[in-house]
Amino acid sequence: MRVLVTGANRGIGAAIASRLSAEGHTVWGTHRGAAVPDGVRGVECDVTDDESVDRAFKLVETEDGPVEAVIANAGITEDGLVMRMSTAQFGRVIDTNLTGVFRVVQRATRNMLKQRAGRIVIIGSASGLSGMPGQVNYTAAKAGVVGIARSLARELGSRGITANVIAPGFTETDMAETVSAKMVETALSHIPLGRFGTPEEIAAAAAFLLSPDAGYITGTVINVDGGIGMGH
Repeated sequence: MRVLVTGANRGIGAAIASRLSAEGHTVWGTHRGAAVPDGVRGVECDVTDDESVDRAFKLVETEDGPVEAVIANAGITEDGLVMRMSTAQFGRVIDTNLTGVFRVVQRATRNMLKQRAGRIVIIGSASGLSGMPGQVNYTAAKAGVVGIARSLARELGSRGITANVIAPGFTETDMAETVSAKMVETALSHIPLGRFGTPEEIAAAAAFLLSPDAGYITGTVINVDGGIGMGH
């Protein structure tokens, strides 16, 4: 399967791209000037820019063929308590983590509709289901992508296109390293498995959703979070 993974140069995106490549998929990974993993073909893309997204897809289509599956992973954080968060901080995160997902999946569906087949996987977050103090912008975006996936599932299911969300909990990535020690301690006390996840565990869920065995799964949220999101 020809797959495009956004934000494939680090963290969860890099792990997903590597896992899919190892499983025999042809993987293209977007980046903004950084290296992507070995075995992955890089393409520059800024998900906050319509033209940049279109150029990335056109490059893949011209050099390799239509994208058959997309992993919408690219995201940022700009944390802060709501009383101190600026509209600009809120807007930047929404534009990347929510509107950026819309840009990518909308462009991806162009050829999926023609092929009457496709897999869409959006990387959400457990915090988008339960909330997280200091992350009003991030959690709003991650809650929003669930609505995107479920609307896509209803719109596109008759064309053989699935759309699902993976909701990681606390994961051992560079982004997680910016979290305070106190928050880490608090988080671990609430995780039934008592540890953070690994990017490779998120990648395993993404690989499953692209497999033939997942052909009848759509519109769902798969929590890969050690149990912290139970009940959401």
